[in-house]
Amino acid sequence: MTRRDASTPTPVGALLTAAFPPLADRLLALAIRRDWPSLVGPQISRRSQPGDLHGGTLTVVVDNSPWLQELTLREAELLSRLQGRCGVESIRALRFTLGAPPREPEAPDRRLPRRDDALTPPDPLTPEEEAWVAQAAGQIREPMLADTVRRLLVKDALFRRLTRGQP
Repeated sequence: MTRRDASTPTPVGALLTAAFPPLADRLLALAIRRDWPSLVGPQISRRSQPGDLHGGTLTVVVDNSPWLQELTLREAELLSRLQGRCGVESIRALRFTLGAPPREPEAPDRRLPRRDDALTPPDPLTPEEEAWVAQAAGQIREPMLADTVRRLLVKDALFRRLTRGQP
């Protein structure tokens, strides 16, 4: 590793790969997955997803046969784009395979469920929730701050209950 200026931060990925070289392929594969739509365009990215990177060969999973053939014909172009972004030595070949591309799981919906009647007050807290709120807010000596924290904790308890699907 070359010596760097003390004021220049070292990327975490560089530190990890220096300490554990087998991580280099995995980190590069993650970066490719993240940048896939900008590397290949929206049309190809809807039909394919990069997979593992082993020994300089990137596996690309394609969702149907016509697109598998299309990407096989465009292999040189795609490889050139990837090498331009990641380096010639990092990716030396592409391997296309047919299958359902693994997709990133969608983030859970964190919005509160809608109530039928917005004027209906929320269900009261359970005795356990009441005790938790009282114990947490009771540690604060300043009355206005304690009241604010108490209201916040009640809302948090109700939100947690709603997101767990409880009445």
